[in-house]
Amino acid sequence: MKTETFFDFIHVDEYSATPKYLQLSDAIIKSVELGKLKKEALLPSINELSYKLEISRDTAEKGYKYLKSIGVINSVPGKGYYISSTDVKRKLKVFLLFNKLSAHKKIVYDAFINALGDEVSVDFYIYNNDLTLFKRFLSNKKEDYTHYVIIPHFMDGEEDAKEIINAIPKSKLILLDKLIPGIDGDFGAVYENFEKNIYEALEQALEPLSKYHTLKIIFPEPGYFPNEILDGFHRFCQQYAFSYQVVSDIATEPINEGEVFINLMEDDLVILLERMIDMNYKIGKDVGVVSYNETPLKKILLDGITTISTDFKFMGTVAAELIHDQSRRHIEIPFYYTKRASL
Repeated sequence: MKTETFFDFIHVDEYSATPKYLQLSDAIIKSVELGKLKKEALLPSINELSYKLEISRDTAEKGYKYLKSIGVINSVPGKGYYISSTDVKRKLKVFLLFNKLSAHKKIVYDAFINALGDEVSVDFYIYNNDLTLFKRFLSNKKEDYTHYVIIPHFMDGEEDAKEIINAIPKSKLILLDKLIPGIDGDFGAVYENFEKNIYEALEQALEPLSKYHTLKIIFPEPGYFPNEILDGFHRFCQQYAFSYQVVSDIATEPINEGEVFINLMEDDLVILLERMIDMNYKIGKDVGVVSYNETPLKKILLDGITTISTDFKFMGTVAAELIHDQSRRHIEIPFYYTKRASL
């Protein structure tokens, strides 16, 4: 029977968004926990790690430095690196799956990682709103994760996503940002109430909106945004007698004086502002702009872009708290209206 060697159980996944040095250190920690690496066991050299795992020497060295800083390994000149302690504190291992990368998703990620602390291992993946990639990531993960934290937004196939997510033990599941109907069992969630949020945010903006006669929401098709956003938008416009329209392509949509545009995508905001400026409209007077999702740039762009936004820092922080508390609560995220010069 073949004896396992170091490189039989230490791997680095090139598709993971988790830094490779952390993948390396996490794999070594797990091998210590499982008893595959014993105290005093010699480790491969930096050069050998770099060659066998196809990573840079800097990455290999950074992984070893991290393990040394937490007391798992040590080194002796002429001997090399070795396991100095098997008293490994890290016990939680999280599979983190985001639908995409963006400025506001980075806020969620940073808050989540900071609140988790250094003793939690996180494998981070991006599936780009693609159900096939989403399924592949979850199907290929044979690790014994303690938690699966997932943002479930898809271009299509949400019904199939429900079946994939239901295969995850609910005691390990935390859904972020969105609840999907049909997910059974007792699981954790930190979610937006999309219809209520946009309705109440627009109500708060009623006074400045009253300067305009028409509200247009830019809702890309196809897209991954929940239709509940449109439900709340329609309800507000009907309740307060605004003319309204759903726009799928802002590049070709007429822009007229007295209209307010609500954008969901950052790329659409750039196109919208460029067109308004080219048409010599005074933004905040002739036409209005309300942007979904707060980012630091919107605070200063054109003297400030009005936003309606969930609290992304809250989302990441509370998700980490659910893990530490082993909680399966469902927590609704606060949503805010921030008035600036664009309205």
